[in-house]
Amino acid sequence: MKTIIWDWNGTLLNDLDFCITTINKLLKIRDLALLDRKSYKAVFSFPVKNYYKNIGFDFEKEDFSIPAKEFIDLYDRGVKNCKLHRSADEVLFHFKELGFRQFVLSAMEQNMLEKTIKHNSVYDFFEGVFGLNDYYAVSKIERGAQLISKFNIEKEKTWMIGDTIHDFEVAKKLGIKCILIGDGHQSDERLKSTGAVVTSELIELKGSGLL
Repeated sequence: MKTIIWDWNGTLLNDLDFCITTINKLLKIRDLALLDRKSYKAVFSFPVKNYYKNIGFDFEKEDFSIPAKEFIDLYDRGVKNCKLHRSADEVLFHFKELGFRQFVLSAMEQNMLEKTIKHNSVYDFFEGVFGLNDYYAVSKIERGAQLISKFNIEKEKTWMIGDTIHDFEVAKKLGIKCILIGDGHQSDERLKSTGAVVTSELIELKGSGLL
């Protein structure tokens, strides 16, 4: 059976501007240069510790856990105001009607992930939801392998759909196909450098023949 493993943040959940606003609060109190959409999408990466270093955080002055917790606390308080990407519901319903199995694999902490998906009323679309066990957003590869094993997913009939180079890397490690969406957390140029199929927005998946 055909299967989609969805990324959550930036792919289905439109939290780009909220993430920029939130990281800028941390940058401002440290007198570091602020980010706009273009600069953010040019530097955001996984693991997020490296991204924090690249935008000026000095982990000789403070441990990574300090800004990481500050970000998560602010994010957790405000993520309820983030909406799904336009047409996300429509696309999820489309693939449900076609008989696809659908899952979520996210770098978000497990409990926060489940809460956020339920808040956006799409939890029932997914056969399984896999986040990480902590807040440090390191890698989804191990969790993805657990997901595939637990649900006996047929790799040759499976696509990872995400919005970052890391999603492509995860798909490659897991031995599944990948499609990247360009209106999330990284620029089209960076996504296209992977050689993966890149679409501008979710609705292009519907009736595209890509899956």
